[in-house]
Amino acid sequence: MRIGLQLLLGYVLVAILACYLVFTVFLKEVKPTVRHATEEMLIDTASLLASIVAQDLASIDEVQRSSVVQVLTDNSHKSLIEANINGMIKNKMTYRVYITDKKGIVVFDSDKRDEGKDYSRWNDVYLTLQGKYGARVTNTDPDDATSSVMYVAAPIKVDGDLIGVLTVSKPNQSMSSIIDRGEQHILLGGMILIFVALAIGVFIISWVNYSIKKLVNYASQVSNRQNVALPKLASAELKTLANALEDMRLKLDGKDYIEKYVHTLAHELKSPLSSIRAATEILQNTNDKLPQSVNELDKTQKTQSRFLSNIDQQTERMSILIERMLQLARLESRVGVNFQSLNMREIISQVIESQTVEAQSRGIELVVHKNDEIIISGDKFLLIQALTNLFSNALDFTPVGGKIELNAMVKGNYYSVEIKDNGRGIPEYAINRIYERFYSLPRPNKGKSSGLGLSFVKEVAIVHNGEISVVNRTDGQGAVAIFMIKIHPNQ
Repeated sequence: MRIGLQLLLGYVLVAILACYLVFTVFLKEVKPTVRHATEEMLIDTASLLASIVAQDLASIDEVQRSSVVQVLTDNSHKSLIEANINGMIKNKMTYRVYITDKKGIVVFDSDKRDEGKDYSRWNDVYLTLQGKYGARVTNTDPDDATSSVMYVAAPIKVDGDLIGVLTVSKPNQSMSSIIDRGEQHILLGGMILIFVALAIGVFIISWVNYSIKKLVNYASQVSNRQNVALPKLASAELKTLANALEDMRLKLDGKDYIEKYVHTLAHELKSPLSSIRAATEILQNTNDKLPQSVNELDKTQKTQSRFLSNIDQQTERMSILIERMLQLARLESRVGVNFQSLNMREIISQVIESQTVEAQSRGIELVVHKNDEIIISGDKFLLIQALTNLFSNALDFTPVGGKIELNAMVKGNYYSVEIKDNGRGIPEYAINRIYERFYSLPRPNKGKSSGLGLSFVKEVAIVHNGEISVVNRTDGQGAVAIFMIKIHPNQ
C-alpha cells in the first residue's frame, strides 16, 4: 500500500474516532444539561411563588385568596404571546403549580385535577415538609418514558412556621424539542467538522504525496542520467531530504565522472601508444642493423622517416585528445565560464572568416543566406569553439566542389544557427550515437577524429540553455546541424 494512502487512512481513522468520542460525550451531556438548567429555573420559580404566597397568607387566612392563586387560575388556560424560540413556537404555559398544607393535602391545583388529594407521600412534598430539598421526576404514563414530569417544591413559611408546600412542575416532553434540535445541530456540526477534517487531511496527504512523488521522479531521472534540477519543496524536512539526495547525487556523479574519464582516456590512448611503441621497436631494429649498401641505407632512412612521422602524428593526436578532454571537463564543471553581452552577427562572421581559407583550399563554397543581428548573454570563447566545431564537421564531410549553407536567425525565444552540408549524411546506425564521447565517423579525407567535438557542442548548448540537433536533410543531400541558444526576455 502506498505511503500516501496509509497516511490518509490513518488520519481518517483517528479523525473519525476522535469525532465519535467527542460527539458521544456531547450527546450524552445534552439531556442532563438541559434538565439541570430546567431544574434550576423551577427552583427559582417555586421559591419566588412560595414567598409571594407566604406574604399573602400573613394577612389573609385562605390560600384561594392569594394573588398567586388568582393569577394562576385566571391564566392557566389562556394563550400567551406567540414566541419563536429558535424555530420553536411557544404560545401557552406548560407550568403546573399546586399547593399543599402542612399535612400534604392539596389545597390548590392550577390544573384542577388533584385538589383534596394527599400528596404527603410524594418526595417533593414529603422532603420539603421535613425541611429538606424536595424534588421528583414521575412518569404520567408508567409505560411511556417520554411522559416524565419534573417536580420541584419550596416551603411556605409564615412567621417562621411551615404552613405548607408549593410545587412547580414542568413536563420533560416540552424540553424534548429543544433537546432534539440541539442534538441535530450537534450532529450536523459534527458531520461538517468531519467533512472539513477529511478535506484538510486529503489536502495535507496529497501535498505530502505530491512532494514525495517529486523527489521520487527526481531520483528516477537522476538514475537515468538525465540533467535535472533539484525540485523546490516547501517542507523543511523534505528540503533536508532533497538536499541529502542532491549531495549524494553530486558525490556519485563525481566518482562516476572520474571513473568514466579515466577509463575512456586509457582506452583512447591505448591505440596511439601502441603505434608509438611499434614504431619505436621497428626503429630500434633498423638502428641495430648496419646497412650493407647505399640502397639499404636509403631504405633505412625512409623507414625511419616514415615511423618518426607516425610517432609525431600519434603524439599530436594524444595531445589534442588530452586537451579536448580537459576542455570538455572544465566546461562540464562550469569552470571558467564567462557570460557577457555578445553580438551574434559578429560571432558568426568571425567563425565564417576563420573557416573561409580552409573551405577555399578544399574547393568548398560557403553561402550565408541569413545572419540576424541580436545581442545575447553568452561565453564568447565557448560559442566560437562550438560553432567552429560544427563548421569543421561540415567541411570534413562535404566533398570537393560542394557547398555549405548557413542561416542564423531568431526563432521565437531562441537564436538558431543552421549549418547544412551536402555530404553523405549520417548512417542509420550512428544517428543515436553521434553525441557520445569518443564516437566518431570516418572522414572522407582525414580518417577518424577525437570524437569529442559534438559532446563539447552539446555542453555549450546546455550552458546557454539551448540545444543541438544534427539530422539528415529532408532532401537527402547531406546533414544539417541546428545550434540553438535561449534568448532571455531582457535581451
